[in-house]
Amino acid sequence: MKPTFNSRKRETHERIVDVAAHAIRSRGYAGVSVAEVMKKAGFTHGGFYAHFESRDALLVEALDCASRDIAAEAARVTRLRAGTGASEFRCLVEAYLADQYLGALENGCPIAALAAEMPRQSRAVREASIAKVHQLVAAVRSALPESRRAMASVITGALVGTLQLARALGDNPKGREVLSTARESLIQLFDMPEPAH
Repeated sequence: MKPTFNSRKRETHERIVDVAAHAIRSRGYAGVSVAEVMKKAGFTHGGFYAHFESRDALLVEALDCASRDIAAEAARVTRLRAGTGASEFRCLVEAYLADQYLGALENGCPIAALAAEMPRQSRAVREASIAKVHQLVAAVRSALPESRRAMASVITGALVGTLQLARALGDNPKGREVLSTARESLIQLFDMPEPAH
């Protein structure tokens, strides 16, 4: 059965967004060129406006796609660890601060990749960015034991900052040590069973 025009258009759209999602994480918002994204996706620059009203519209969708990627990775780690006694919080920390994100800037959390740029974006991109920050804090909050949920924004800041700092050091023993120390510390400090009543 041949794909319909609408399904081909949707696949094209998704391909462009996926390429842009990797680009914003590896080069930042400012480093995303419509022409480069379209070329890498395998399409002509002229086809861009059949899919997006503006570059900002693409950036908003790319941010959403990148956020889904890291959420899916955390869910995958949780599934893999099911039955081992690992808590949702431990799985989230291990997925977020995985060594694989040191050298792969195009993957991982878009907030860690873009936080410093977010306040300088257009209103639409800034609002989408703020929404993703709130979603990350909410995901951390829901993974924490109830008695520690008030610390969600502090822990989120620790996750984001740790990944940024480790990436600044590089994909080497020093960068991996920063990630490892943070993983161990966050789990030790915040992944404790609720006290019995």
